[in-house]
Amino acid sequence: MPKTSEPLLKYQGHNYVLPFILLTTLFFMWGLANNMTDTLLAAFKKIMTMSDFQTSWIQVAFYGSYFCLALPAAIFIRKFTYKSGVVLGLLMFIVGAFLFYPASKTMVYGHFLATLFILAGGLSVLETTANPYVIVLGSPHNATQRLNLAQSFNPFGSIAGILLSRVFILSRLNAASALERSQMTAEQLYQVRSAELNAVMGPYVGVGIFLLLLWLVIVQTKMPRAFESSSTDGILKSLNRLIKNKNYRLGVVAQFFYVGAQIGVWSFTIRYVMNEINLNEASAAEWYLAALVLFTVSRFLFTGLMKYFKPGKLLSAAAVLGMISTLIVIFANGYPAVIALVSISGFMSLMFPTIFGIAVEGLGDDTKIGGSGLIMAILGGAVLTAVQGQVSDLTGNIHYSYIVPFICFAVILLYGLRRRRVEG
Repeated sequence: MPKTSEPLLKYQGHNYVLPFILLTTLFFMWGLANNMTDTLLAAFKKIMTMSDFQTSWIQVAFYGSYFCLALPAAIFIRKFTYKSGVVLGLLMFIVGAFLFYPASKTMVYGHFLATLFILAGGLSVLETTANPYVIVLGSPHNATQRLNLAQSFNPFGSIAGILLSRVFILSRLNAASALERSQMTAEQLYQVRSAELNAVMGPYVGVGIFLLLLWLVIVQTKMPRAFESSSTDGILKSLNRLIKNKNYRLGVVAQFFYVGAQIGVWSFTIRYVMNEINLNEASAAEWYLAALVLFTVSRFLFTGLMKYFKPGKLLSAAAVLGMISTLIVIFANGYPAVIALVSISGFMSLMFPTIFGIAVEGLGDDTKIGGSGLIMAILGGAVLTAVQGQVSDLTGNIHYSYIVPFICFAVILLYGLRRRRVEG
């Protein structure tokens, strides 16, 4: 059992409450952006009459950007400061949000993908900065618990993202089916798509305006450098040390599969619910919202349980329960299957911050570069979601696509069991 009773936000005479509040605002905002993007799969499937694999390119662009920008972000904050990373990441987030306006006017799918790539690049910089920042912003003995607490505010953003999407995007989609759209004239189809893409654009531009105000506040706020010594080693030496660190390597692998599971489960939730209980996009989004509420509550619950149970034990238990729920999703039907799908979110809530905290434990001066590797692992959300979309298309059954998250949870279980052996 954890043996520390040290305060989470005080260390060596310093009080980190205000910086922590500002950082948790960032966790909220990228949760909002992530889950607004998840609903775009259902939206663009209808707007552009696409297959599951084609819509999964939204996640490829989004999480592919995470992969491409994470290491440059780590090099940037290593050269400058954590605050510089926050300022840069927020600025890119703002630019990406505002670019939804011209994309909605060109009505070209590729333009939306490019816009999402820029926006997600900002999120990559923010996550590469904020996660290790929270880790080093206090005592190393309760770093994983502190990161779980910060991450607990992320799903509040996710819930807000779903509400924004449901009210301002999904509810405004034209009711015309793919067959009915195929029978429209070019002008009629243009008018329908134009109205729907304007609905997609509105919430993103609104978020951009709010972020601009937040950016101005953070620019004017003094943020601590945190207790992390400056290393004179080069990037290659840091990477070499990280590659030799087995716990870290396996953590990156586990994170890749975790993000693949999370994004896959959530990206196809609306489609799955529509298929199982015959709802439209807006009504099915209520079940997605329920999943995020459960995710939020469970993250606070798991954070509390960390006072009594070691991280490896909790991670292993959550992975097993996630696997059981996923099997029900694959083989059951109707409401039992939908309820099982929602329950997966409760078990996933622990995983990202816990894997992150375990993987960076003891990295010292390599924490920034190490954190970037764990953010690059978010590429799993692009790769494995595309695989899941392909499975759905090839089998013609969205149930079977959830074999992909099941395998992901099995990999996470192996990492959790390894950690349990280390913990004793």
